[in-house]
Amino acid sequence: METKNIIFELRTNRGLSQDELAEKICVTRQAVSRWENGETVPNTETLKLLSKLFDVSINTLLGSPRKLICQCCGMPLEDSVMSKEPDGGFNEDYCKWCYAEGQFAYKSKEALLDYLVANMPNPDNLQEEDRRVQFDSYLSRLKRWK
Repeated sequence: METKNIIFELRTNRGLSQDELAEKICVTRQAVSRWENGETVPNTETLKLLSKLFDVSINTLLGSPRKLICQCCGMPLEDSVMSKEPDGGFNEDYCKWCYAEGQFAYKSKEALLDYLVANMPNPDNLQEEDRRVQFDSYLSRLKRWK
């Protein structure tokens, strides 16, 4: 879905007029109209305001052009599992189980590996050490553990 359709849908689902949305984020009604007509796209600061107002990520506002994964555990990220910063803004790098309120749940990669080995399904019936090596290889490519 395109940004213009997403903003229109979010606005109308909340029962807001273009004027009401414009007032909430300190822009003109004409700016909202241009976004919804696809003439322009909100700037970065306005996207942040829209993200907070509608409780969706900037990635969602832009039509999900990037496939996001948690940069700690590798889980696919959607708005419902995305972490938030202490100010309530989305953190598009981490899931809510790995990072919340400015704090990481796993202080070391070893702690996360212990959790994964103990709790993730093992369809190939691999030995614990083989699973640990497999998880470690994947995690080592993620931002948090590079």
